[in-house]
Amino acid sequence: MPHAARVNLRMNADEKAVIAKAAALMGTSMAGFVRAAATEKAQQLLERESRITLSQRDFAAFASALEGAFTPNAALQGAVAQARDKVRSA
Repeated sequence: MPHAARVNLRMNADEKAVIAKAAALMGTSMAGFVRAAATEKAQQLLERESRITLSQRDFAAFASALEGAFTPNAALQGAVAQARDKVRSA
């Protein structure tokens, strides 16, 4: 079993009372309730921050750029030519 990390938390009496009532309703300890609530909130935040949301206008511009014709620049053309030469010589 992995070593458990410890987190110390200070709260005022009102906060403690609310958490104690909620933990009792859930049938768990205060530590268990705080752990579960903090983990759930953290997962929600991480999921929200990993998502990109576009307006309809921005999405249309993005989709148009993906669907549009692609013209490689000189640097890309040179890299492809180098790769072809290496493949031919190998």
